[in-house]
Amino acid sequence: MRILKRTKIIRKKDKKFSLFRFWLLLFAFSLCLLPLRSEGAFKLPSPERIRLANGLTVFYLQNTELPLVSFRLFIAGAGHAFEPAELDGLANFTADMLLKGARKMSAEEIAEAIDFMGATLDFSASEEYALVSGECLSEHLPRLLEIASACLISPLFPEEEFKKEQARRMDMVKAIKDNPGQAVRFYFQKAYFGSHPLGHISVGTEISLAKIKLEDIRNFYKQRYRPDQVLMAVVGDIKKEKLLECLEATLGQWKTTKGPRLETLPPLPKPTGRKIILVDKPDATQAYFVLGSPGIKMGEEISPAANVMNTLWGGRFTSWLNTELRIKRGLTYGASSSLQSWKQGGLFRASSYTRNDQLEEMLSITLDLLKKGRREGFSAEEVESARNYILGQFPPTLETNASKALAYLRLAFYGLGFDYYDRYLARIEKITPREVNEAALRLLPEKNFVLVVVGRAEEVREVLKKLGPLEEKKITDPGF
Repeated sequence: MRILKRTKIIRKKDKKFSLFRFWLLLFAFSLCLLPLRSEGAFKLPSPERIRLANGLTVFYLQNTELPLVSFRLFIAGAGHAFEPAELDGLANFTADMLLKGARKMSAEEIAEAIDFMGATLDFSASEEYALVSGECLSEHLPRLLEIASACLISPLFPEEEFKKEQARRMDMVKAIKDNPGQAVRFYFQKAYFGSHPLGHISVGTEISLAKIKLEDIRNFYKQRYRPDQVLMAVVGDIKKEKLLECLEATLGQWKTTKGPRLETLPPLPKPTGRKIILVDKPDATQAYFVLGSPGIKMGEEISPAANVMNTLWGGRFTSWLNTELRIKRGLTYGASSSLQSWKQGGLFRASSYTRNDQLEEMLSITLDLLKKGRREGFSAEEVESARNYILGQFPPTLETNASKALAYLRLAFYGLGFDYYDRYLARIEKITPREVNEAALRLLPEKNFVLVVVGRAEEVREVLKKLGPLEEKKITDPGF
């Protein structure tokens, strides 16, 4: 009887607990349905600023959650927009050569040392700057900084490694041209920017790579890699005192040298009318397109509204563009649009691909959607949906040490302030349909744009002629 009685009591308690758990879960679920709020929910912590004697600026944030450290460096003016004319690819070539030998270490020894620590170290070039990326356990940071500084301060640029890298890059350009999805991006870049510095092709071309000599790499390094042009961010489990000790022993030894004054890029070109280019790839079964027009410069006041607009038009899976081209009609596996920004301006770009015989339908729908966005705009419900989407998707992109380090450098490089993302999300939360539709009117092109298609010319030529004057290229021709 006691056991039976006790069992009944336990069952009553279980029912109460189950009921409590049900209401708790219901409450939690209801919270998920509330509009996301950025104020109070997200705040990028401000880093501490440190300046070394040689002019190198460091932004530091301690994070003791895991025994890991990430660092990033921007070298202003060492990007491919600052390459000499006709030497496309020199900036990235130079960056890659920094790991091919430094001080008394060969390329193989550098790679082995990094692998032994389970660390990563990478050098690359963007349009406006060169980028150094490093990750490691906290205990290995002194050694990783030692290797990184050796590469930056005392690169060897061995002839043998130069020849191997040059051959590898030539093969890479050939591989890109065999892949129309990759090739179309570079053809578009050259078509849109032309002789403007942003028209320099980061991977190089068959012509430019053949022209690059080892002396060009050495000269670009001497002129462009200077500590007074460096911004660095370090985020992770390391105390400030220890970090300063490591920096003074490594990057602090980098001596400032006189070099050319950092140039300002000229204003970005603006297409007048429709510029349409067809790149003939006779064996292509699909046609890939990129359509672009002027965007916005980094940090421009319209940025929040522009990003909400882009999210709705082509920036997410349920966007207008992807819904019409993929979900409803099955013309493609993916269609999207994006906004890319620099100091002097920006670019709005839409892209997709389909079978050659379906290109006309795809382009017709794309152009109709551009008109619809300009003339009809987006509803209040759509704007609210995009607001919540951005407010939910954006904060997680800044959770890691590496993402914080990169964010600090971008904010500092473009002079936006470390509270920029907080202000940005606050503006997103309050954005109105009127502001979004004004952004659409400004950014969605109707008459003035560049359209590049890579596909089989005999199947798509007549389709493109209907849209405007057509210029043709062959994918086998040198360059982009």
